[in-house]
Amino acid sequence: MLELHQFRHSAFCLKVRMALQAKGLSFREVEVTPGIGQISLFRLSGQRQVPVLVDGDEVVSDSSAICRYLEELRPEPALIPADSRQRAQMQLIEDWADTTLAAAVRAALVQAAADDAQLRDVLLPDDVPSPVRQVMSGLPGGWLSSLGELLGQEQRASMLSSLCAVADGVDLNGYLVGDGISLADLAVAAQLSLLRFPASSGESLAGRGVPGISDHPRLQNLFRWRDQLETRLINLAPAPVV
Repeated sequence: MLELHQFRHSAFCLKVRMALQAKGLSFREVEVTPGIGQISLFRLSGQRQVPVLVDGDEVVSDSSAICRYLEELRPEPALIPADSRQRAQMQLIEDWADTTLAAAVRAALVQAAADDAQLRDVLLPDDVPSPVRQVMSGLPGGWLSSLGELLGQEQRASMLSSLCAVADGVDLNGYLVGDGISLADLAVAAQLSLLRFPASSGESLAGRGVPGISDHPRLQNLFRWRDQLETRLINLAPAPVV
């Protein structure tokens, strides 16, 4: 049985979950507790970052490496195009989503959480002790907002411009590269899920997101594309393993 060691609200973990769904592979989710849980993860994989996939004696870390491992494990349906030009396009989009877009999304979410105590609370892992949760929820919004601005404002305009360009060109029922789903779709869709949380995030998060991005008129088609992609993947996935 495949095991995915993850943080629930990590876009890179979501990218891997979507790849597993696309491949129709059964897997078990292992939620890692920040701090103490990462020590166990280090003993398992040699590093503290998620996602980590365990397949028997094989331990694979990094979302892109895991997706390519899954491609070898179950070649169909292919998530890496056979055509060399499409494969290059896919690689460029995946790299952009995993680096430039991911950094901007993370900064924008920090800003949104700094301004919204309720969002901060629901983003914390379920096993965070109540006293810590109360402290985080009660921190002054103004102080946190200043920190968020330091982290995020320089990237925000560039991110919005790039996302608008993608939104203007995306086909609601189509894919970013070629005629089938690829790692480009998964990488971009996973990052979009932190800008506006989908229904699969749970009742407390669904529909919430980054103000000015999640409700931007030019991006609504892009978020609908993301939601439809997730619906297609859920229909491909086997029953969840407990």
